[in-house]
Amino acid sequence: MAKATSKRETGTTTATRTATSTDPAATDPAATGSAATEPLPRKRPSRAVIEPVAPIVDGGRFAAKASLGEPIEVLADVFTDGHDHVAAAVRYRRAGDAEWSEVPMLPLGNDRHVARFDADRVGLWEFDISAWVDHFDTLRSGIVAKATAGIDVDVELHGLAELLRTMRKKASAADRETIDELRSCCAAGRYDPILDAPELIALSWRTHPRTPARSLPSPLPVFVDRELARASAWYELFPRSAGEPGVHGTLGDVEGHLDRIAAMGFDIVYLPPIHPIGTTFRKGPDNALRADADDVGSPWAIGAEAGGHLAVHPELGTLADVERLVAACGERGLELALDLAFQCSPDHPWVTEHPEWFRHRADGTIQYAENPPKKYQDIYPIDFESSDWENLWRALHGVVRHWADLGVRVFRVDNPHTKSFAFWEWMMASFRRTDPDVVFLAEAFTRPRVMERLGKLGFHQSYTYFTWRPDPQDLRRYFTELTERTADRMRPNPWPNTPDILHAQLQHGGRPAFVVRAILASLLSANWGVYGPAFELQEHQPVREGSEEYRSSEKYQIREWDLDRPDSLAPLLTRLNALRHELPALQHDRTLRFHHTDDPAMLAFSKTDPNGIGDPVLVVVAADPSRDAAGEIDVDWGQLGLAYGGDYHLVDRFGGGEYRWHGARNFVHLSPHGLAAHVFTVTGPPAEHPWTPPIDHQVGLS
Repeated sequence: MAKATSKRETGTTTATRTATSTDPAATDPAATGSAATEPLPRKRPSRAVIEPVAPIVDGGRFAAKASLGEPIEVLADVFTDGHDHVAAAVRYRRAGDAEWSEVPMLPLGNDRHVARFDADRVGLWEFDISAWVDHFDTLRSGIVAKATAGIDVDVELHGLAELLRTMRKKASAADRETIDELRSCCAAGRYDPILDAPELIALSWRTHPRTPARSLPSPLPVFVDRELARASAWYELFPRSAGEPGVHGTLGDVEGHLDRIAAMGFDIVYLPPIHPIGTTFRKGPDNALRADADDVGSPWAIGAEAGGHLAVHPELGTLADVERLVAACGERGLELALDLAFQCSPDHPWVTEHPEWFRHRADGTIQYAENPPKKYQDIYPIDFESSDWENLWRALHGVVRHWADLGVRVFRVDNPHTKSFAFWEWMMASFRRTDPDVVFLAEAFTRPRVMERLGKLGFHQSYTYFTWRPDPQDLRRYFTELTERTADRMRPNPWPNTPDILHAQLQHGGRPAFVVRAILASLLSANWGVYGPAFELQEHQPVREGSEEYRSSEKYQIREWDLDRPDSLAPLLTRLNALRHELPALQHDRTLRFHHTDDPAMLAFSKTDPNGIGDPVLVVVAADPSRDAAGEIDVDWGQLGLAYGGDYHLVDRFGGGEYRWHGARNFVHLSPHGLAAHVFTVTGPPAEHPWTPPIDHQVGLS
């Protein structure tokens, strides 16, 4: 039997071949690369690396939030392999513009770099990052290090001269003169001119070859809103309660309140729905299921014989009255906000004209709204899964268009989280394109991710969990999250009370609770609001124990408010809003920082203006209205842009008085029954590097 011959013995296999003198792979090492499965890049890639970038929302799927009057801060890790230095620039422009502007990125340490730029117009902006290996600064630093150590640098100076020759090709006349002088020094073996780093860094920035450079896969979007989206104070009142006692108020009666509201320093007058109110299943006082003939019902049960979302309740006035009220607000530096509630009473014209826009139950009846255990028999929610969804979307867009054309530029949106995300994305994009100055506040007390999603879709502000954060330390954790994790996605707008929410702390805490909550809401956040008359007069009676509904709720009846009562909180609200206008630092959220206190009942936090306008502000609050707060504050002066140690001058802009503090730890005693807070402006020795390290938004990658 013949012995089988193996392929190994014969020197041939199905996967290999025998090299000959004519085989390129036998003589050309580069040819062996032909076996690689991954093609080579068409051009030599840059060695620079750009990693976690901010601001970025969902990888650039949504635009990050920004506003006029606040610099846009871009952060990124920029580095390369080995020991070479890198340089980076941020390029930016308003979307659609042909030209880009550019600012250098500055190192923060540990490869983190930062740049800031200012947007001068409302609308969509975009930015890109470009990074490259900085051979000039690498050589310069190496020469300085070696020369300082007594090592000969002639070879390095020769290499620097060659690089300078390349840089000269791109240089201006003035820079060419500087480069020629440097080259002459290099030829003479002198290194002292390259010790002046700032001047040469700028020279390198202007003239250094940037190829190959690394950039982002695509520019990242930032939407720049007007200042009102970033900082505003809201005052809510019901027009029907604005008239003489016993008489249904009108929009004209609201005009009579504008001077008082403007004098208190509010920016926005917000009215609940002003549309006709349905009669079918109309609710009586305290949400009673049966209403008498003279009961006025809930304004959120929208639609009747007089019309729907495009009409004004006949007892309130006319469309012309809305235009007059918008103008009257403008004359006083106020803006009018209307409620946008996309729901209908059973009497709304849409119910008969477009029954397909509503969800029907198995028995054929339309499903009314519920939020167990609450039932809203007088309200039909809209079905965003309607087969006629295109016409539904157009009609809802038309509602906003209608009121915007009458001059209304601010809307508080009722329960947006119960409506389609896709619809909001479409509608917000539409108004950002045609009316970028229109501001939308989301009334969404719901899960955090849902609230953030609405912010991503375009809502400018959002209600918060502030009302349900009575514990000072819980409040600290919550606002730290709002500042550090969600700032690019949503802007908080805390309200101590609303017509729907009377928290237990306000029910049982007395006047101190109202005082403390107003101080915290107005100073922690650049946006805040109150359900005005009820808060001014410390309305605190619930409809029943354990409920957050007001007794004799204004949602279901006309109320009479004695706003001249001596115990009114109007002076407090006036002072707080005045501080917000006087102190630029309080008009921003991103610079909020908390400082340690010995007493957990005391909150201490600071804010600075990111443009460096005005003094830093340090706020200390007795945040538990049930007791005094006393203890030492460990002030982080670096967060205030001040040098550590030494004496500091503080002026209390809220309670009055001037103080001289020494060092970081200082004692404070406050009482919610007396002086509940200090609002200090702080001056002292400036820090060597006054630019406070920015918030690191790396979480924005999610």
